[in-house]
This record gives sequence, structure tokens and C-alpha cells, in this order.
Amino acid sequence: MYIRQIIGALEDFAPLALQDSYDNAGLQIGLAKDAETSGVLLCLDVTEDVIDEAIALGCNMIVSHHPLLFAPLKSISGKNYIERCVMKAIKNDITIYAAHTNLDSARNGVNYKIAEKIQLRNIEWLSPKEGTDAGEGITGTLNTPMTKEEFLQLIKQTFNVEALRYNDWKGNTISKVAICGGAGNFLIPTAIQKECDAFITGEIGYHRFFGHENELLLLELGHYESEKYTIEILYDIIKKADKNIPVYKTNKKTNPINYL
Repeated sequence: MYIRQIIGALEDFAPLALQDSYDNAGLQIGLAKDAETSGVLLCLDVTEDVIDEAIALGCNMIVSHHPLLFAPLKSISGKNYIERCVMKAIKNDITIYAAHTNLDSARNGVNYKIAEKIQLRNIEWLSPKEGTDAGEGITGTLNTPMTKEEFLQLIKQTFNVEALRYNDWKGNTISKVAICGGAGNFLIPTAIQKECDAFITGEIGYHRFFGHENELLLLELGHYESEKYTIEILYDIIKKADKNIPVYKTNKKTNPINYL
């Protein structure tokens, strides 16, 4: 199977038109027109270790969630990890592709995967994008309402969160939940408007925790933790396109944040 066909499958699932204006999803490095695929390595973030892993596995394609190239490069001299990754990928004929905010906004994308892990039902868009079957964030209901403590433990264990941050919500029973993987604090007002009991996201920020104690439970998992299962989506898309292609999930730690 050609690399361009894998890209086609990814973009059929999550069209690039769905990405936010600031984003740089899509083909990052590589000439995909006529290259055949030797194997695909999946990751959230492209690092030098990930490229080394792809080389060792014989993969000539890396598909990431976060784009390696976000801001324009004024030089490629190896002075930082991004430039070194570019140099190493080109030297080793490795194509790099990113499915980012387009995958966040797509039906059955990042937020749907989070909902699947905690078995939400009655899924709806939290903030629909006009004219498309896409949106920012989703809402859903638990199969059985939970106490605040039960819900916190479910999230901590399901996403293997070492330091779960949450506000001092005065309520007790969780039924309707809003979700936005990554940095979703801009959707807190919408989650409140839609009468959600809890809002799960990767990043909230100190000041955004204030003032919602009587409205909903805010949970900050960590950016990486909230999107860690995105790799499963990418795996399924590629395997559906061609079940015989070697596809690997990275074994490298790409979360830049450590916990003590």
C-alpha cells in the first residue's frame, strides 16, 4: 500500500478542513506520491527517540497526533529537537504525518475515544461546527450515576493519572459529562450552559478553576493523559485500510512532563 493511500484513509476519517485555523495538521515531511509503506509507527508526539524507533522497526512512516512542525523554521541546523527530527527523518526517508485538531473535531475522534473508555452513552457535540458533522468537545451520560468520589477514581484509574486536579465542587452525583481532550478550558462555559455535572479536559489552568464550585466538577487530567488513547483511533483507521500493513504503537515516553 502506498503512503498516499494511508494519508487518504486518515483524511477520509478526519478531513483537514476540520482543523482549526492555527493548526498545521497533514503531511509534515516526506514525498508521499509514489512511496510504498514498509510500516507505520504511531505516537502522540514526534521525538528523536520515536524516529530512532521507527528506523529500528523498519517503518518509513510516522503518524502523530501533535504536529512536529507548528511554527515556520528559519533554519535547519540541529539547534533544537524539532530541527534534529527534521534532519533525521529526511536522512532516513521517513514520512511524518499529523492528525491533530481535525481528529479532535471528527465524529468518532479523540473525544469519542475518551467517552468510550468511561462508557458514556447519548453522545452529542458540546459545541457543534456549523454545516458539518463535527464539533469541539462532546457530552454524554454515564450508564449509572456516580458519586463525586467514584467518578474521580474512575478517571484516575482509566487514564492512569498520577496527579488528578479537580475543583471543590459542592455537588455529589455525576450523570452528564462533558469532554474535551487536550487544552479545553475554553469550553467550560458551554459545559455549564448545557447543565453538565462534570467537565474532563487535559489542561484548565489555575485561574480557570475559580468560581465554578456550585456549577460543575472540573477535572484536569494532563494533556498527554487525556489524549493517550488517540493512538488506538489511528491504529484502527490504518488497519481498516490495509490489515497487512505493519503498524506499531510507540514504546517511547513522549510526555515531556514528569511527576515526583
